[in-house]
Amino acid sequence: MLKLALRNILRQKTRTAMTLAAIVVSVVGLILSSGFVEDIFKSLGEAVIRSQSGHLQVGRAGYFTHGARKPEQYLIAGHEPVRRAIASLPEVDDVMARLSFSGLLNNGRTDHAIVGEGIEPEREARLGSAIRILSGRQLSSTDRFGILLGEGVAQALGLSSGSRATLLLNTADGAMNALDFEVVGVFRSMAKDYDDRAVRIPLAAAQELLATRGVNVVVVSLRETDATARAASALAALVEGRGLEVKRWEELNDFYAKTVDLYERQLGVLRLIVLVMVLLSVTNTVNMTVHERIGEVGTMRAIGNRSRDVFRLIVLECLILGVLGAGLGALLGAGLAQLISAIGIPMPPPPNANSGYLAQIRLTGWTVAGAFAVGLLATIVASLVPARRVTRIDIVDALRQNV
Repeated sequence: MLKLALRNILRQKTRTAMTLAAIVVSVVGLILSSGFVEDIFKSLGEAVIRSQSGHLQVGRAGYFTHGARKPEQYLIAGHEPVRRAIASLPEVDDVMARLSFSGLLNNGRTDHAIVGEGIEPEREARLGSAIRILSGRQLSSTDRFGILLGEGVAQALGLSSGSRATLLLNTADGAMNALDFEVVGVFRSMAKDYDDRAVRIPLAAAQELLATRGVNVVVVSLRETDATARAASALAALVEGRGLEVKRWEELNDFYAKTVDLYERQLGVLRLIVLVMVLLSVTNTVNMTVHERIGEVGTMRAIGNRSRDVFRLIVLECLILGVLGAGLGALLGAGLAQLISAIGIPMPPPPNANSGYLAQIRLTGWTVAGAFAVGLLATIVASLVPARRVTRIDIVDALRQNV
């Protein structure tokens, strides 16, 4: 049966080549588009992690829901034991504390509303590899009264590296407090809205301004992003009963989940279009082939072959076409993905961002396997109706095609 199927495929070389081409192009298209979308997911996720949220954050219960407006009401007192316990987990790379605040930044002439964070400079510099310093430098532990400004804040107040500014805010007790700072640098993250209002100062300076020794969140950086779910479960068990809650980076960045959902839907439509294209192409080819072979089918059944043998032969022919086409498409798609990734795809800035980036085609086993499966299954499904139709023709009517 296999030998006969191969001979039938090779009999119509042009038609077979056209069918294979349709399958190959479809599989290549799926691999490239899926790899491109996968790279968007990965790049966007890492940018979010490495510029703002870290992999995990631990805060007082209710802070992530209500703490944005009144962070002083959700302070973690004595966070060092929590930090040490978290650092003992095998998945954890680093642990850092942050203290959030809001207030006014004054350049001597005008005020600008800001949201700020007191940070541990060296630890944040290691985490924040996606933060771009536009001028000046990163904060360091020696900058007791240094301040790092978001790009939008610096532009609004006309400040640059070396400028002086005054930060005014309310303490946890409601009193007004102010400190003078020297601008050490201007940064750009992946989110324009954040850069338009954000400032960063050393944690000690923020605690002095707010007259507190507490912090709002403990940020956790992991060795691998893929370990986020596992580490979150371990961390939740570790802080259970302490009045703390754990949030993953996906939960802290709602727009990321919405972006993923949007692209997944678009990719699903693309898969459907490819499936329909392969179905129509293969169905047309099989219909033409079967129509030309009705007399042959009648002869096969007249000499003792059953209808299911004929059905099996036609499906086997399409199975071979599907394996060849999908296999060639997978190889070609993987090769093109490597070539395109080596060159890079210049991308414009995403929504709510200032900087473009160089995209790639990110190959995974699931991407290639999924495209191969779509090409193969579409080819097999396309053969079922024509194969079923030809086996239902009466033997006498089929034999008349030979006259």
